[in-house]
Amino acid sequence: MPDITITFLGTGAGNCIYRAHTAIVVDCADGTRLLLDSSSGNSVMRQGAAVGMLASQFNQVLLTHHHGDHMGGIPFISGQRRRVDANAAPLRVFSTSEALDRLGKVCLATQLNVPSVDEEGAYFADGSQFLGWTAVDNGKWITLGPNTLASTFPADHIPGAVGWKIESNGVSVVFSGDTRFSPSVAEASQGARLLIHEAFCTDKDQKLANSRGHSSAGEAARVAAQAGVAELVITHIDSPFSADTQPLIDDARLHYPGPISAANDLTVVTVATP
Repeated sequence: MPDITITFLGTGAGNCIYRAHTAIVVDCADGTRLLLDSSSGNSVMRQGAAVGMLASQFNQVLLTHHHGDHMGGIPFISGQRRRVDANAAPLRVFSTSEALDRLGKVCLATQLNVPSVDEEGAYFADGSQFLGWTAVDNGKWITLGPNTLASTFPADHIPGAVGWKIESNGVSVVFSGDTRFSPSVAEASQGARLLIHEAFCTDKDQKLANSRGHSSAGEAARVAAQAGVAELVITHIDSPFSADTQPLIDDARLHYPGPISAANDLTVVTVATP
């Protein structure tokens, strides 16, 4: 059975100047490709091209929240898809109603020739739809591929922020999104093969991280330990640790005994399926 392949196009925190902003490609065992968050600007297009992934190959986006470092790339991705194929189907975006409301405002503010948005997506003046979106409810599964499902769970960051749990061929991968330490993330991650969790800083600056709606590396590891996940990958890394992530890993090892790694831009992780 094919593996799940996870490619980190962007792994930097919002103010990180050395890494692209958050975007993660999940290539599922059944051939379904999902984009977890869209980074900012043209990062998904630039980083994706470096590993042979074109904007036209992204059809479904799972959005965690509306901050620009996670949502800002969507207008660029959808625009490039239409540039390659004027008749391309709308890019599908799944998120909470709060995030989708902000996405609609971003489209009206940044895209040329966009006369309208509604509860189903965004449209050009000729009536053609270039973005389609679906509001999700926490804990409700949505079908994204023949053997791929996904659901959201609350994250402790801003109103409407969520994480995502993806199941493909019976194997679970969880992405925390931006969040403080949260029992809801641990609950959603129970038994997951892989937890991708943000780690803004070391435990020494945990209060700073929490004040900004983020987690320290140790807090990410505590979630992994409570959930009993098989592996932890930390991401959303700030500038002081961009070149050397070992201090983050060292803190995490104090709380979680399993495999731990820190993602860099263009890191690829594989998850075996039965």
